[in-house]
Formats: sequence, structure tokens, C-alpha cells
Amino acid sequence: MQFRPTNLTASALHAVLAAALLTATAASLPAQTQPARYLGTVTAISGDVLTVKTDAGQVNTVEVPSTAQLKRIEPGQTDLSKAAPLDFSSIAIGDRVLVNIDPNATGATPQALRIIAIKQADVAKKQQSETEQWNQGVHGLVKSIDPATGTIVVNVRAGTVTKPVTVNTTSSTILKRYAPGSVRFDQAQPAPITAIQPGDQLWARGTKNSDGSSIAADGIVSGTFLSIAGTVLSTDNSASTVTVKDLATKKPVTIRISADAQMRRLDDRVAAFLAARLKGGAAGYPGAGNAGGAAPNAGGQRSFSQSGGAGSRMDFETILERAPSIQLASLQKGEAVMIVATEDASGASAVKLLAGVEPLLEAPQAQDLLSNWSLSSGDSEAAGAQ
Repeated sequence: MQFRPTNLTASALHAVLAAALLTATAASLPAQTQPARYLGTVTAISGDVLTVKTDAGQVNTVEVPSTAQLKRIEPGQTDLSKAAPLDFSSIAIGDRVLVNIDPNATGATPQALRIIAIKQADVAKKQQSETEQWNQGVHGLVKSIDPATGTIVVNVRAGTVTKPVTVNTTSSTILKRYAPGSVRFDQAQPAPITAIQPGDQLWARGTKNSDGSSIAADGIVSGTFLSIAGTVLSTDNSASTVTVKDLATKKPVTIRISADAQMRRLDDRVAAFLAARLKGGAAGYPGAGNAGGAAPNAGGQRSFSQSGGAGSRMDFETILERAPSIQLASLQKGEAVMIVATEDASGASAVKLLAGVEPLLEAPQAQDLLSNWSLSSGDSEAAGAQ
């Protein structure tokens, strides 16, 4: 899944850093003295020769003589004056490198004049840190926007209830918006606060006040997503689509199922438990500890106790994310599904599809649950870091 403010994927983060490095290098060298250069990932090391695969898929070998200038730069840094010296032995497979070729070298293998490296370990560390920042921020549905004051009110689910949180922005807040039909953070584009609409999903990263009722945001990513609950009319495996009768409009809607879409199915007991929780019942559930647990997991989930639902034993999102994955072909005509989708000029594309939800459709809060189902949790990569 490609979405996360959360979680910027490693490949997406690499692309951002690559662009920054290339820009910085171009600015630091006079145009007339720039040697040939390329950017890519180290795929092999043999003696003093690196094999580098560029983002375009081209594989290059380069000899690194002792006279080559080797530098290491931190992820996100574009000021090459802050790059630190690097030993050749420290370069590892998986590192990102910007290679400047020595135009005066005469050997059979091109020689490096300079190499600027971004260590894979540094990228992973930065990604983890920024993922944690987003997870500690605010995620919910936009209730209202006041462009004049820069404030956005977001409805955030806390356990079985929803509470409003005020997101305060300034001129320095980075505002981004998902592209139509996309949930990839690296494809999100800068957009003014006026582009945010009520009902949008929004992530805000920043500093919360003491009671969590507001956050001073330094970064925001938002997007418009469809929430559809309905029954399956048909599936087309060759076209990777499912046609559903929307229970709200009573009309059929065809949804594309891309390779990135998450498809899961709740078992009967879990669906009944969730429905009871949404209706205000079922104080406990025998399988809660195994289905989701109360502690945060690697996907950045929070327990009810962390998100404000005292006494609750597991998080809705954790349960949904740990439901078994399914394939399009397993959907049966007449069964109920809940879908989160994006929409562009070519139609709607599923981000997440949840089957086995018949009991949930009887709960009035089910649609709200679906809308708050985090697009960034589990295997998805929606959002990422700045």
C-alpha cells in the first residue's frame, strides 16, 4: 500500500532525497566543470568497484580510486558543506549514492571523482523517527476549516467515541494533498488550506497541548476519500473490478482493485464484537488479546487506553489490520463489503476493502468507523515523512 504521512516508504524517501542531492550538487559545481553524474543504489561491491543501479534501471560500474572525494550526507540535508568525510569501507549495498565521474580518467572502467552517499541505515532511522512523529499526531475527518485563522477542526476517534481536535496552522506549516486517485505520499502536492474540505481525511504532525484538544501543526497531509458500504453485485477478475450496490444511494458503483489495495475479511465473531462495541455493548471479547492486543505494535497502532477509551481491550484499527487478507476472486455475490476509495476522472479505486461486515452494517457508527480506518496502518504506506 502506498500511503503514509506515514510513513513515507523507503523508495519514496529515497526519491525525495535523490532530488535534493541532485539539486544541491548542481548548485555547488559550476556548469562548465560538471562531470557526468548519476544517482542510484549500490547493488554490489567488488574490491574498489561499485555497481550502482539508477532509478531509471540502468546498471553502472565505477571504480573508486583513493583520490576520489567521498562524503556522507544526512537524509533530508541539501547543504553539501555539511557533508562528512566517508571511508570507502563504510559504503554498503543498499546505500544511495550520487556519483560524479572523472572526465580525465582513461581506464576501461569509469572512475569516480566524487561520491556523495546517503546511508541506508540513516534513511531507516529517519523514516522510523518521522513515522513516530506522525503516529503521535492527529488523524481524523475534517469537521470545519477557517482559512482566515488557519484553524481546522478534526473529528478524531478515541475508543468508541469521537472527539474534536483543533489543528492550528501557520505560514510555516507544510500543507500537502494527495493527488486524485493516489494514496502515495511521495505523489502528494503542496496545496493551500482552502483545498481542504469537510469530510476529508487529514493527518497533522506537530505539538499537542496538555489535554490533546489542539495541536500546533508543522505538517499536514489531507485527501478526499470515498466511504462505500454495500453488497457485491459482481466481480471481474480480468478487469480487477468489483461492482457494489451502494446502500446509501441504492445505485451500483464499480470499483477498481489495484495491486496496492488492501482486502481483508472479518470472521463472524470479530464482526459481531465490533458491531456490539459500536452499539455501546460488549465490554469485553474473549479473543481480544490475540486479535489485537493492548500495546502498540510495529504498525504504529494505539490501544483504546492510549487513545482515550478507558477499559477497552483493543483498537478497532488493530483488529481491522490483523484480519486475514483475501483476493478479489473470493468475494461472493450478495455479501456485504465496506470500501475506502479514491476517485479521479477515470473512476473510483479501492484503497481498502473489508468483507464479512454484515453485522457492522446494522450499527449506525459503522460508516464512521470505516472512514477513520487509518489508511496508514499495517502494510500501507500512505503517508510518510516530510
